[in-house]
Amino acid sequence: MNGTSPLPGRRACHRLATVSRTSGADRVALVTGAANGLGQEFCVALAARGHRVAGLDVADLAETGRRVADSCGGDRFFGVRADVTDPAAVTAAVDEIAKDHGGPHIVVNNAGTYPAIPFEDTTLDEWRRIMRLNLDGPFIVTQAALPHLRAAGWGRIVNIVSAVVFLGPPDMVAYTTSKAGLVGFTRALASAVGEDGVTVNAIAPGLTRTTTAERTVGADGGFDRVRASQIVPRVEEPGDLVSTLLYVCDEGSGFLTGQTINVDGGSAKH
Repeated sequence: MNGTSPLPGRRACHRLATVSRTSGADRVALVTGAANGLGQEFCVALAARGHRVAGLDVADLAETGRRVADSCGGDRFFGVRADVTDPAAVTAAVDEIAKDHGGPHIVVNNAGTYPAIPFEDTTLDEWRRIMRLNLDGPFIVTQAALPHLRAAGWGRIVNIVSAVVFLGPPDMVAYTTSKAGLVGFTRALASAVGEDGVTVNAIAPGLTRTTTAERTVGADGGFDRVRASQIVPRVEEPGDLVSTLLYVCDEGSGFLTGQTINVDGGSAKH
């Protein structure tokens, strides 16, 4: 298990797809880091909303495809293997998606890494690796996809950041810096593309129960420490982020842009 809470079957898929009707039932959503965790949950939710979903990851995407098929049928998801830090590979992947499926119209920059490393133990190579994946990756993917959003005259870009930007944990200096940079990227890019019908927003989760989190920061009591600082007294699950993601991607959210939305159980109060 990857720690995600499984969505029910196709009946639930139909309910989710009709929660708020949009005109984008045939739009294509590109989700990075789609092989597991939050990215996988986002793929299932967007497919349930009626979108066709392109999952992009360096890892195998078969399990994500199976989950989407179980919930919504077998024609909603297609996986593309690519490294978000490789501009040529990303451009080729986006061009393949556009040629074979249209779009993309929605971009969810979810791929990332979050090692907990004391500042004095952070090497320059490790610092650059974290920045490369967490900050360069969204830049590379967005730059490749943006011409397609502009051509459609409609688009949604969603960057997954973190509540640590507002908390500043001492053992995550590099990670916090990378996500703070992505918040700035969100705000500035929103100003640059607003006239094109494209919105740009960020979602800031707290520590969420995923396979990676359970293996890293959660393995050393991290979930208990974070839960103690929250207003909502339980561990955050991937499904807790779905309704916010769907809202910022919906037709009706066109006046919301440049914002960072905390979905963290109230751990960062500001």
